[in-house]
Amino acid sequence: MNSAAEPGRFDIVARIAQCAPDLRPAERDVAALILDDLAAASRASIGELARRAGVSVASVTRFAKAVGCHDVRELKLRLAQAAAVGERFLRAAQDEGSRRGAGKGGSGKPRRGAASPAAQPEDGLATRVYDEIHAALARNHGLLRHAPFAEVAAELAKARMIYVFGMGGGSSALADEMRFRLVRLGRPVASYQDSLLQRMVASTLSSDCVVIALSVTGRVPELLDACRIARDYGAKLVALTAPASPLAALADWLVPLVASETDFIYKPSSSRYAMMMAIDVLVTELALAQPEASRELLRRMKLTLDTHRGIAGRGGERQPLGD
Repeated sequence: MNSAAEPGRFDIVARIAQCAPDLRPAERDVAALILDDLAAASRASIGELARRAGVSVASVTRFAKAVGCHDVRELKLRLAQAAAVGERFLRAAQDEGSRRGAGKGGSGKPRRGAASPAAQPEDGLATRVYDEIHAALARNHGLLRHAPFAEVAAELAKARMIYVFGMGGGSSALADEMRFRLVRLGRPVASYQDSLLQRMVASTLSSDCVVIALSVTGRVPELLDACRIARDYGAKLVALTAPASPLAALADWLVPLVASETDFIYKPSSSRYAMMMAIDVLVTELALAQPEASRELLRRMKLTLDTHRGIAGRGGERQPLGD
């Protein structure tokens, strides 16, 4: 397989796995060695790779070409890039290879600190998920205590229009969550997740508009472009994002969020809960800044929903405002 006719970037780990069945035995030994420890393979010389796999230097060179690299140097570069993505996403496969003794250089011993899907607390997966959510909330609680919620709420209260931008898995969903919360308080708001729509909307804004940008990393290029356009046309920018990110640098007001993911990669990111906490604090601050208006709007909603459910006057006082 020749990469010359293909895009310059490809997933070397997936490529090795795809090619492995068709490789020569010696080349499969090289593949097993590399998949056992990408980082170590990326640092090893061609001679060391050959020695550890128990094959010739020529076999290592043939392997590099067989998986779409021009030479061993390109192979090692791609391995280093793959390893840099995050060892926690490769560790389970590496541990499985170690248990099977994959490669002739394998020790057959599990790696220290390995994250196994089966390694759950004694009282179950629910406890593990809860503990990670709790830890994410605790890490961000201190940051949010000092965030400029009152200033942001004052700006939202007088904005002609509020636009919420979010992209990706968590931020897309929470952009709508922010919209749902602001609507309850009578604020004119819309949410957008599509990058082209964000750019289009951003180009229509003015100084009496506010953009709320949601991004755990603060490094999504399309979102940054839309926010820059909005700023160029005078809109104010509120960012719920990482403190040292490019998005934070653009913002008029920063609500800081810190994501610190664990090695348990199988569950959704707990950073969603930190962002949801920030949204709840901001919306509550806005509600308290206009207590009479908020109370009346929430009363109307409660009456409308209880009547719709057929529970008006039937003790539904503590039912949620919504569903």
